[in-house]
Amino acid sequence: MSALLANKIQKLPKVELHSHLEGCIQPNLVRTIAERNGISLKHGLFTTDDTFAWGDFVEFLQAYDEASFCLRKAQDYRDIMYTYMEQCAAEGTIYAETFISPDHAAAVGMSYEDMLSGCIEGINDAERDFGIVGRLIISCIRHLGPDQALVIAQQLADNPHPYIVGFGMGGNESTYTQADFAPAFNIAAAAGFACTTHAGEILGPESVWDAIDNLPVTRIGHGVRSAEDPALMAELAKRGIALEVCPGSNIALSVYPDLASHPLNKILKAGISISLNSDDPPFFDTTVGTEYHSGAKDFGLDLEQLRSISRMAMEASFADADTKTRLLAVIG
Repeated sequence: MSALLANKIQKLPKVELHSHLEGCIQPNLVRTIAERNGISLKHGLFTTDDTFAWGDFVEFLQAYDEASFCLRKAQDYRDIMYTYMEQCAAEGTIYAETFISPDHAAAVGMSYEDMLSGCIEGINDAERDFGIVGRLIISCIRHLGPDQALVIAQQLADNPHPYIVGFGMGGNESTYTQADFAPAFNIAAAAGFACTTHAGEILGPESVWDAIDNLPVTRIGHGVRSAEDPALMAELAKRGIALEVCPGSNIALSVYPDLASHPLNKILKAGISISLNSDDPPFFDTTVGTEYHSGAKDFGLDLEQLRSISRMAMEASFADADTKTRLLAVIG
């Protein structure tokens, strides 16, 4: 990739729709927050290269939970949100939706209100300082079960805020079915929130079918294994369901052995709306900017194709109509 193209990609307005706030904590910030809160971090959380230490998906979830364990105050969530937004803005990101987990906050004794107030402060400070627009998706955790998801969905419905634009689900995809969570998603949808869910990452196309046939979703988190089922690909395109694609994450978690095996181009050729995303950037050694540069270097996308992905992402975002219109004009 030429230096000229790299510079143009750097300046291209970008949109991120799939990141987990607790997974955006850089190791140095984990240590700062832990020290501030008097928390002793688990030995072996970091490698000698100062990255998070994990080997497979289960170990990744354990490291993720351990890093989240240091969070105790609204200020902690503010600092994570602000530093994540600062890094995104430095790479040309103009809009970012971030999953936040009330279950992680509750696990360390934090209230929903404190978690939310910290995130809102971080979003406001980042927009003031960097011009980036941030929004939140409240996320339940799949492996905690459908009953707990109901609690989170009701909490969302009872505590609306303009910065909360959606409801989602992450966690271990191998537990329960998507249909098991329909009551929780229906509560969120009835309260006016757009919905997305992780599917087609660790499990195959059947998990995406399960999601789109049983949940009120307009987006799928990851969804890349839809490429294994031509009928599913056609259905996603027909229904206008967007995929939140995270190539770097997929390689890190061994969904695919390498980027040459990744179906990004196959998904695009099927006419499916996509976004390019970092997922859990410090865990997977990536950023949203890295994913856009990879789009050119590893997938052969030109600048206008990358701009088209930014437009698709903004259109698939859960932002209000005025924000969409304004930012689509910025993308061009």
